Amino acid sequence: MLSLSNYLTEQKNTHMEHLEDAVLNGGVNGTRDAINFLRGTRDNLTGNAKKSVDITTKFDGAPAIFAGTDPSDGKFFVAKKGIFNKNPKVYKTNADIDADTKGDLNTKMKLALAELPKLGIKGVIQGDFLYAKEDIKKVDIDGEPHLTFHPNTIVYAVPEKTDLAKTIRRSKIGVVWHTTYRGKSFDSMSASFGEEIASSLKTTKSVWSVDAVYRDISGKAMMTKEESEEFSAILSEAGKIFSNLDKKTLDSISQNEELLLRIKTFMNTKVRAGKKIGNTSRFTSELVDYLLDYFGKEDEKRKTPRGKEGVTKRKESVMMFFQNTDKKKIQMIFDLMNLLVDAKLILIKKMDQANTVNTLLRTKDGYKVTGQEGFVAIDKKGNAVKLVDRLQFSNANFSSEFIKGWQR
Repeated sequence: MLSLSNYLTEQKNTHMEHLEDAVLNGGVNGTRDAINFLRGTRDNLTGNAKKSVDITTKFDGAPAIFAGTDPSDGKFFVAKKGIFNKNPKVYKTNADIDADTKGDLNTKMKLALAELPKLGIKGVIQGDFLYAKEDIKKVDIDGEPHLTFHPNTIVYAVPEKTDLAKTIRRSKIGVVWHTTYRGKSFDSMSASFGEEIASSLKTTKSVWSVDAVYRDISGKAMMTKEESEEFSAILSEAGKIFSNLDKKTLDSISQNEELLLRIKTFMNTKVRAGKKIGNTSRFTSELVDYLLDYFGKEDEKRKTPRGKEGVTKRKESVMMFFQNTDKKKIQMIFDLMNLLVDAKLILIKKMDQANTVNTLLRTKDGYKVTGQEGFVAIDKKGNAVKLVDRLQFSNANFSSEFIKGWQR
């Protein structure tokens, strides 16, 4: 399995893991990294000059967009995530875009190709498309006019009378940048997170270009003594559980790809239903029932002895963990994850107070206030994890209650 320390480098920034999942993905080392990420983020919010992590804000933009200079020929390009295919898929002309895209994506990529060269981008950077001019809507929220854009799940709203609203109104495109790539070819590039990208770019009225670096301009997101003590108590309890977990039990999940995938899939079904892990004894029993049901259905799909034998081997590989491990030890893993989530939510709630752009969810009856999509913590080695309130944002992402930006 890929460890937390090399996962993102090998995968570029096309996928990023949730902090608490480091316990499953990386075993002992991943758990230690997760705790260090939490401590470092806490230090960031208490004004510690020796902070060990940087923070960026996750914007709920779409689509993901790459832009810059192709190192093979020096030509400007835009791209989506196909840039890291074996045969990199990049667009240098409108004809390239027409050959591979259609509809709204086609329109946005052509707009990006026309406008982003004005920024004087050096190398390759990645961001998220926030809006095209026609996406900007004027909406009254609580009796006050706002400019809004709605690229995906979250609606971003800016009071109409502000300078920021004026900047957005006269622009043709809005992009938030979060990752820089360096290398002599697309396949050899490594990702760098947390850099201030927008400040190094040229300014132009037609592009609202910002970077995702977290800034608490208001000072509202500084943790109080009481909040810091609450956070430290949770992390202390997590540390006690961690010290009592044996390495073999913790690492055996990360070392079994099938087991890891099935546990994370089951956890995601809970998230989509808006449910916490909660009681870890019940959760563990439900997990076993889910696995037995899953492999039973897999077996029914197979019509040949060879196919059924393959399912049986996969099932044995997974269920061996539960047969050979004391249930209380398994519960402790999920107890530990629960505590990491509790600590993470304290940080997210605090960082949300530094919002400079209002974030909302749209329903058929109006708007509902929500937090940012989340944040990303980056350590000094360049490793990064997501800090996301999964029951808030991830659930909203899948819920039919909330209208998405692509639903016309």
